[in-house]
Amino acid sequence: MSSGYLQGLDRNQANHAALTPLTFIERAAYVYPDKPSVIHGDQRFTWSQTYARCRRLASALTKRGIGKNDTVAAMLPNTPPMYEAHFGVPMAGAVLNALNTRLDAETIAFMLKHGEAKVLITDREYAPIIEKALALLDSPPLVIDVDDPLAPEGKLLGEMTYESFLDQGDPDFDWQPPADEWDAIALNYTSGTTGDPKGVVYHHRGAHLNAVSNILNWGMPHHAIYLWTLPMFHCNGWCFPWTVAERAGVNVCLRRVEAKAAWDAIRDHGVTHMCGAPIVYSMLINAPAEMQAKLSRPIAGQVAGASPPAAIIEGTERVGIELTHVYGLTEVYGPASVCSKHEAWADLPIDRRAERNGRQGVRTPLQDAMVVLDPETMQPVPWDGETMGEIMFRGNITMKGYLKNQAATDKTFAGGWFHTGDLAVMYPDGYVKIRDRSKDIIISGGENISSIEVEEALYRHPSVLSAAVVAQPDEKWGETPCAFVELKPGSNLTAEELRLFCREHLAGYKVPRNFIFQEIPKTSTGKIQKFALREIAKSASAIQ
Repeated sequence: MSSGYLQGLDRNQANHAALTPLTFIERAAYVYPDKPSVIHGDQRFTWSQTYARCRRLASALTKRGIGKNDTVAAMLPNTPPMYEAHFGVPMAGAVLNALNTRLDAETIAFMLKHGEAKVLITDREYAPIIEKALALLDSPPLVIDVDDPLAPEGKLLGEMTYESFLDQGDPDFDWQPPADEWDAIALNYTSGTTGDPKGVVYHHRGAHLNAVSNILNWGMPHHAIYLWTLPMFHCNGWCFPWTVAERAGVNVCLRRVEAKAAWDAIRDHGVTHMCGAPIVYSMLINAPAEMQAKLSRPIAGQVAGASPPAAIIEGTERVGIELTHVYGLTEVYGPASVCSKHEAWADLPIDRRAERNGRQGVRTPLQDAMVVLDPETMQPVPWDGETMGEIMFRGNITMKGYLKNQAATDKTFAGGWFHTGDLAVMYPDGYVKIRDRSKDIIISGGENISSIEVEEALYRHPSVLSAAVVAQPDEKWGETPCAFVELKPGSNLTAEELRLFCREHLAGYKVPRNFIFQEIPKTSTGKIQKFALREIAKSASAIQ
């Protein structure tokens, strides 16, 4: 073997640089300084202005002694300060902890303490929660208040306002990329439905690669106009704050995801791209016709969470939104797989098209691998669409690990793969389809029932707006399916009618024994809170 390739051909400043998404905004401001960057109500910023504000933030943090591996928390809606924090905080070498704005004070306090936040940037709307959370801390962080003109009235808790803090910073601050792309860039907490939430640590390399993967995955063009219907606190907005900067696009901010505000923004700003859970698209397509915008060109929409039912696919097509189904978890920076479409699918009937497009699909372009393995043997399951295993990922777009939790980190990376806990099958074409979360499988009389399969049947009924199925204790069978259903406005569908409908689409033992018609509790990211539904089902079982 020739040794020439080993002699003197070393990494140096000229031929190697750490990957980081921070370079994207520097380039956007350099190449397109006057292009619009962020829109929020009457506020308008260009890329040169947003870059200067991010540098001011980094400079002001540095003057306060904030540096490498210090945590800066943000309790903010989708507003300019939240966008700027995705650049300004890591420009100071620090780690951004974007907090879920729907959480209670005790959970927020846990995250601030566990993450050792030195600074907290918070919107005045959340003052009641933040005030309670701070009271639970022995050493509270420096608090900076965002006094957003569009925010409802709220108490200012901090030492100064965000704008005053920025005034202390230098718009020409000479920030430096990380010396090591493995350095932490963000801290995101899992939902923690049981026990304390786990702190997921992202690195610069993964954030950079996922931001670019988003572009490749979607064919996202330069100057795309992106509507923030996805919370930026959720997996750092699936890395789209950095993606939009690379594209020198436009960030259209929404404090709240409401039908009128979203449709107005789509109409007023010519939105081209958006992301969200199925509930977001359901809200848009079920809005009054006079509220909906008449689109001159289709909007590209990504949907994650539950597979989009046929009704949502039909509805989005009707209003001009082209959906792409993606799948992932906090630990893999948001979406790590995509149901890449094939041209032939467009000619299929809607139910078969929904089945194809509703799969979790294949790995995204820059994720290394996605497989379905038997978690006991760690061997691939047959590609038969029937044999269940666990979805596992491997690659650069995977977290560093869980903060201060080596045992959980070792467990989730066992065998050299990230274990998702999602049970799925592999189809003959190599596409993955989730059957259930391991904890959501219903075992009735020794038979496994996929809650997702039952939910998909419920969604086929034209009167069903939203559905969720959980296990309900049963003396005879151990467990039986219990269905929670939200009906479309004006519907008077009965439980018996829905039961008969399910019998047409499901094996008898899979048909829910109990139907509960009520609003289905969801997280701020649109995920159904099945742990809450299990408690309701358990209580209902005890009463029966």
